[in-house]
Amino acid sequence: MTGASQDLTLAGARLAARASGALWWEAERLLCVADLHLGKSERLARRGGALLPPYETAETLDRLAAEIRRLAPATVVCLGDSFDDLACAGALAPRDAERIAALAAGRDWAWIAGNHDPGPLALPGAHLAELRRGGLVFRHAALAEAEGGEVSGHFHPKFRLSARGRAIVRACFLHDARRLILPAFGAYTGGLRADHPALVALFEPPARAILTGEPCVAVPMPLAAARAPCAGDGRG
Repeated sequence: MTGASQDLTLAGARLAARASGALWWEAERLLCVADLHLGKSERLARRGGALLPPYETAETLDRLAAEIRRLAPATVVCLGDSFDDLACAGALAPRDAERIAALAAGRDWAWIAGNHDPGPLALPGAHLAELRRGGLVFRHAALAEAEGGEVSGHFHPKFRLSARGRAIVRACFLHDARRLILPAFGAYTGGLRADHPALVALFEPPARAILTGEPCVAVPMPLAAARAPCAGDGRG
């Protein structure tokens, strides 16, 4: 464990929850990220929503490229909702498509189907409903009665804490002995608080929240108490 990651074990696999929001499985040289939501600003503009600066795709790919440079994974798994909708994949700028192709070159790349998109079919990589590797199963959304070793995304979990009289909200991993939910890796994503009932119902004590950012710290997951989304948040 360092300030840049927290170690955890799931179904016998030793994993590292990284400060960036990515998951690293060193024994398999597997890097996993969830909910990139590439193209969200384009989708909002297309549908008459809020006009956001159109830089989230470049920022998200910058962060992903930095993790790939640091870790040199043999496999990259994107846990669904990689694009904000199907049209976003089609509207991807050529430079961004070329960049994704360059990141995927020489390694296995898996696009897991999400509820926003079934996978960018024009980009390199395998397009799967779920991926099983060793004792782990990678899917977009957690199943209520899933077997142990489930790794998923979808909920964009966040954790609210107080520091020096100020409220701070940080994206987080959530895990117990059976499952792990990753934070959204995309730059423009909201989320649900870790004590939201939809999340609390999936976990059993003792469960932990691992906060992204440095230092990357682990705290007990609240399995009761406040049950409302973070103000201004909402899964994107």
